Amino acid sequence: MVRFYFIAVILLTALQSVSAQSFYAARRERSLIASLGLGSATYFGELTNPGKFINPDPSINVGLQLYISRRISLRAEAHWFTITGDDKEAVEEGGRKFRNLSFSSSCLELNSVAIINLYENGDRFYRRPKINIYGFAGFGLLYMNPKTKYNGEWIALQPLKTEGVSYSLIQPVIPFGLGIRLKVSPTVNLSFEGGWRKTFTDYLDDVSTVYPADPKPFLSDRGQEIGFPWQPGDVRGNPKTEDAYMLVNVKLEYYLPFQFSRKGNGLNFSKKRNATSRYNKRGGLKKRR
Repeated sequence: MVRFYFIAVILLTALQSVSAQSFYAARRERSLIASLGLGSATYFGELTNPGKFINPDPSINVGLQLYISRRISLRAEAHWFTITGDDKEAVEEGGRKFRNLSFSSSCLELNSVAIINLYENGDRFYRRPKINIYGFAGFGLLYMNPKTKYNGEWIALQPLKTEGVSYSLIQPVIPFGLGIRLKVSPTVNLSFEGGWRKTFTDYLDDVSTVYPADPKPFLSDRGQEIGFPWQPGDVRGNPKTEDAYMLVNVKLEYYLPFQFSRKGNGLNFSKKRNATSRYNKRGGLKKRR
């Protein structure tokens, strides 16, 4: 994690340098924002240990954002992250240590969300609040692949049907959360964001119901490896609640030198302003004489 934040500092320095060189010279209106984020992912389910609210599992994301009004924007993002859980780290009470289950899953999430800012932006992109708070919500798709380590090898659990149940590795999710955004230069923001993901599956960790009837699927009962075998029908998980996860990220947002504008019946894309125009004090354009 320290390495991730070190990279973030280097990127911020580079973007500020680009901003200083290009912003005042080009004087372009910018409405498309690229973002890069680093942070952590935390899973909540049958293998979550008491007292753990933020895990050090890594998370990386990239995205594009477009403002449709001074307060509302739309954003599309891709997140790669890892989630983990292990009964060996659980407390003695409740018998989880005897279950002896564990998993790790590398995940990819694609989402699109609407963002509402507390304060409006100005009439030009660089005339935005120095500090803003925002909330977001939308829809996404998650690819997961829970695995466990056995004899030094990582083995995918979904094909084994450890509970005699089939489930998809692609699941819908609903992302929502809050963030705070800091303006650090005319073209660069630094934001801190926490987002919860509601899922519709209890199998992020491959644990949900009971131990299956004989013959037991491979790796269903890991308790027997430490001398505590389980019987068919014994409780293995809690199917009454779905699993969930949370992503906490620090993001760099950079206003790309492009503009979207509505003309006629379509959405037009332009790269720069006419060289004969310049900004007035209120942020509007006026012709040079």
